[in-house]
Amino acid sequence: MLEDVGPGGLSLGRSAPQAGAGLLQAGDRVLLIDAKRRRYLVRLRAGASFHTHAGIVAHDDVIGIPEGSTVTATTGRRFLVLRPSFADVVVKMPRGAQVIYPKDLGAIVIAGDIAPGCRVLEAGVGSGALSMAMLRAGATVVGYERRADFAERAEQNVAEWVGAEAAYTVEQRDVYDGIGPGPWDRIVLDLPEPWRVVDHAVSALRPGGTLLAYLPTINQTAQLRQALDQAPFSLAETVEILRRTWHVEERSVRPDHRMVAHTGFITTARLVVPPTETL
Repeated sequence: MLEDVGPGGLSLGRSAPQAGAGLLQAGDRVLLIDAKRRRYLVRLRAGASFHTHAGIVAHDDVIGIPEGSTVTATTGRRFLVLRPSFADVVVKMPRGAQVIYPKDLGAIVIAGDIAPGCRVLEAGVGSGALSMAMLRAGATVVGYERRADFAERAEQNVAEWVGAEAAYTVEQRDVYDGIGPGPWDRIVLDLPEPWRVVDHAVSALRPGGTLLAYLPTINQTAQLRQALDQAPFSLAETVEILRRTWHVEERSVRPDHRMVAHTGFITTARLVVPPTETL
């Protein structure tokens, strides 16, 4: 739920990411969390107010207090105030494309071995959620995106939540037509036909580099795996991440009735040098 909306949609601005310490200030983004754990993302502005069915919260009541405090709405209902985590940002930030869920973002960063110093080519940047995760891991990311509106939105989201100085550029181009000068340490694909990129990746990746693709269906994944088997890639692996929370209340301890199950398949493979070339 986003309260920070003006006549032209969500106002992003270009502020640096929050330091995460000190008293809350005007300009900070915060989460207001009610008794039912509903979360509202709000940018604090002096003199402004946040309106909900549970009452009105004056921004001035939030500005100047420590994170983790509670504030009272005009109805007497209370809200917990916290700075948003990266997972909160991902599910609530402005987007045009379907966002990758936080449970998959973490797995992609680990499976792709995204680390400081990695030079990553990402194709299909969408709203920039995966870009943000890789940048936060210390990588340098170049994105390819065919749609100008998606490219612009991704750059705005990254500037807003990671910082305008992030090592990030987006090029409006089609990765199916080829990949720019490498070598790349990682190639990360979030697009419908990644098998069309495999031959390009052979030339663009450094030996030992990782190709990673995120796909919604097993049929797409099987076609990708077949293309990888026909190219000099090894150690191909496909996984999916299922997230189940638990209800824990006194003696009532059980799995929650609902869970975030299948969202996508993560496939990784390493580029190798054919034995004849090695000799």
